Amino acid sequence: MTTNKTAPTKASVKNFLASIENETQRKDALAVAGMMEQITKTKPQMWGPTVVGYGKYRYRYESGREGDWFLTGFSPRKAALTLYIMGGFADEADLMAKLGKHKTGKSCLYIKKLEDVDTKVLKQLIRKSVQSVKKRSV
Repeated sequence: MTTNKTAPTKASVKNFLASIENETQRKDALAVAGMMEQITKTKPQMWGPTVVGYGKYRYRYESGREGDWFLTGFSPRKAALTLYIMGGFADEADLMAKLGKHKTGKSCLYIKKLEDVDTKVLKQLIRKSVQSVKKRSV
């Protein structure tokens, strides 16, 4: 069985966030970190060298592959702050329409600057995703 390349590490989340050179990106990352910790009621953990994850859940695909992953998390990338919304966006059209300036991938939400989005809507989106993932956990 294969293992995930991205796995929890013992690296310091505080040091990682403090090392973000761009002040706006650092402030945005700290704000999102606070939101996610409040919503998940868990402490952050580094997953690989650049992803901050919160909580953990067990997944199993139809193929039989299974593993552990974080409930929600983020990575401050140069192009955008990437938020991992593991519940996806399929059922969230109303929230997405109210969110503000963003792009999405399958479970990734890309935000250039936190000031571009409505943080109340963002919190709702994260909260709903975490609840959805917890229900699906095996």
